[in-house]
Amino acid sequence: MQDRPQDIDERDDNEMFEHYNLVVDPGQALLRVDKFLVNRIDNASRSRLQAAADAGNILVNGKSVKSNYKVKPGDEISIVMDYPRRELKIIPEDIPLDIVYEDDALLVVNKPAGLVVHPGHGNYTGTLVNALAHYLKDAPLFASDDPRPGLVHRIDKNTSGLLVIAKTEIAKNKLALQFFEKTSKRRYLALVWGHVKEDEGTIVGHIGRSLKNRQVFTVFPEEEYGKHAVTHYKVVERLGYVTLVECRLETGRTHQIRVHMKHIGHTLFNDDNYGGDAILKGTTFTKYKQFVQNCFSICPRQALHAKTLGFVHPTTGEFMEFSSELPDDMSVMIDKWRNYISNR
Repeated sequence: MQDRPQDIDERDDNEMFEHYNLVVDPGQALLRVDKFLVNRIDNASRSRLQAAADAGNILVNGKSVKSNYKVKPGDEISIVMDYPRRELKIIPEDIPLDIVYEDDALLVVNKPAGLVVHPGHGNYTGTLVNALAHYLKDAPLFASDDPRPGLVHRIDKNTSGLLVIAKTEIAKNKLALQFFEKTSKRRYLALVWGHVKEDEGTIVGHIGRSLKNRQVFTVFPEEEYGKHAVTHYKVVERLGYVTLVECRLETGRTHQIRVHMKHIGHTLFNDDNYGGDAILKGTTFTKYKQFVQNCFSICPRQALHAKTLGFVHPTTGEFMEFSSELPDDMSVMIDKWRNYISNR
């Protein structure tokens, strides 16, 4: 719902503006509305949602509810405020793009680690979306006024690798449907702490925002909280105290690989959000500690790369698959581990 911002003097005192609107999934178990929303709205806390409910700002099927209201499948939930939602203006910026493939409908880019995908809290400029707004400014069907123009999926700031960008609304809808229906192909390479015993495996666990630390996510045992998530993994190379694994995403939850690998005891190497920037496996020798610190310096981020991306082209119907090499920081660091193990 879009409302034209008005001057305070012109606005009806009782006028309310919708900031969020969502419909509860068919399989959702009964759950308090504040718990339901905290896992679906970025940067929202339960205390703020409870205050919003107390103020009458949370509506279910058009009627205000308290925070202990139990949502049920099919409920339409709105959060309304007495001021219009502030829309981010996307500022085109001339930021270099590593374009792997491009045609009239889409482009595939290889995102470097450190580049935020889209503007948000604390990152309003210098993102991939700002770069796309500049690069595609003359593309006739590219919706640059969309808050997330062209995006059908994303990867974390400090994860490198492949992303597909839609250049038209039709392409965006068709590509987004593939990600929603889990028919797209995504494979990642990750270096994780510890000796992964099984050659391959599957991790199933609901992922939701941590109730203790809003900056991270965790696996919840009960099905009523978080979102269903499935990660398949197989060992590529065992390197002593660390293991190189390939992860195949069946679902695409925020921080999914990082959370799932930590859940099974194999936190990603140098993942500062999830404790991987400490020495989790190995010896107490000073030389070993110095070796690991050197590896942290070479790859100063979580060791995760979106290596393979496959999808059906939204116009031609052809299945396309792209692959990217490991970036230098990960490849050099992995070589150091190989040398360490061979000389040990």
